Amino acid sequence: MNQLNLVGAVALLQREGYTLVAAVADAVYTDRARGVAPLLALLDAGVSLAGGVAADRVVGRAAAYLYCLLGVSEIYALVVSDAALEVLEAGGVAVAYETRVPAIRNRAGDGFCPMESATRGLAPLALGEALAVIRETKARLTLGN
Repeated sequence: MNQLNLVGAVALLQREGYTLVAAVADAVYTDRARGVAPLLALLDAGVSLAGGVAADRVVGRAAAYLYCLLGVSEIYALVVSDAALEVLEAGGVAVAYETRVPAIRNRAGDGFCPMESATRGLAPLALGEALAVIRETKARLTLGN
């Protein structure tokens, strides 16, 4: 299989209804889970997306940190937050998007995404600190469900 470029990743995202399509070299990763779970799963599996591309439905600040940790070079988002753009730019990630918003809203639409809120105030390149905050927040949210 040839390397999937960003245009191909976006097409696959839209055609198949994935929430995430990531590709590097001959490997393509897809997922339908929401939130940062697919990105954490890739990190936990030891996947490196160095030099690779990703297409994602929603990219907030927390996802941006995870993409930087994964080493992605180029990303497309249907929706991206201003804070995510700050992190991705600092990490040297090229970004294309359809809709830019001040912040990602929570699923109920009555406040901000808890991951966006949890990582607010961290320095754009504080990747290790961000990962710890993301894991802690995800664990807290999982226990609350």
